[in-house]
Amino acid sequence: MLKTRIIPALLLRDDALVKTVKFDKLNYIGDPINTVRIFNELEVDELIFLDITATNEKRLPNLKILAEIANECFMPLGYGGGLNSFDTVRSIFSIGFEKVVLNSICYERPQFITQIAEHYGNQAVVVSVDVRKNIWGNYEVYSHAGKTKQKKNLIDWVAELEQLGAGEILLTAIDKEGTWSGMDINLIKKVTDAVNIPVIAHGGAGNIQHIGEAVKLGHASAVALGSMVVFQQKGMGVLVNFPDEHELNKILDEI
Repeated sequence: MLKTRIIPALLLRDDALVKTVKFDKLNYIGDPINTVRIFNELEVDELIFLDITATNEKRLPNLKILAEIANECFMPLGYGGGLNSFDTVRSIFSIGFEKVVLNSICYERPQFITQIAEHYGNQAVVVSVDVRKNIWGNYEVYSHAGKTKQKKNLIDWVAELEQLGAGEILLTAIDKEGTWSGMDINLIKKVTDAVNIPVIAHGGAGNIQHIGEAVKLGHASAVALGSMVVFQQKGMGVLVNFPDEHELNKILDEI
């Protein structure tokens, strides 16, 4: 088992597995159930599923496909997308997911974080923070799958999320997502310096060295992978995979 969590972050569009680049250019990947079976064989420690269109389409999570995923999966699961009521969150936990990932709802009803944390524990609440740089190089916070800019200062916002009861932050660099070009280490470090809860760095990893940099230089507690675990290589076809554990341990042991 890896000492630093390396987590496949898998994107759903209702019942299909997809992948984006910078929250755009959506590509079909395949059936999520078959993907889970492969990750079972690869003995991955944790999975996150994010339905990237549920909130903007104003629909509830697809509980049927999520129940199938939970029944098939051997490792802890997190889910985000369309979570706007406590009843919906309860349904996610009841079918076997251990964590919920909140994003857009947090800007409208920040106390929703506290409500869930008080009932299920802080460890069950992950808040997703999506960030992109503006033309002046300043970080801005977005919601609704990167479509809506929020009037939030990034550092103040992540500190507030911790106070509200978030157990972890899933930090996504929109400009890096799906690019294989390396992670935004400056962004990661800004957030890890501002909070005392684990930060899962996401967006831009294209090789094991990038993972090591996010942990060593950015002080991320975990790294979420997208393209690296669903494609053979950049520009090549779909292949569900996971970085070699020996190589991961080697790079992480240097930290």
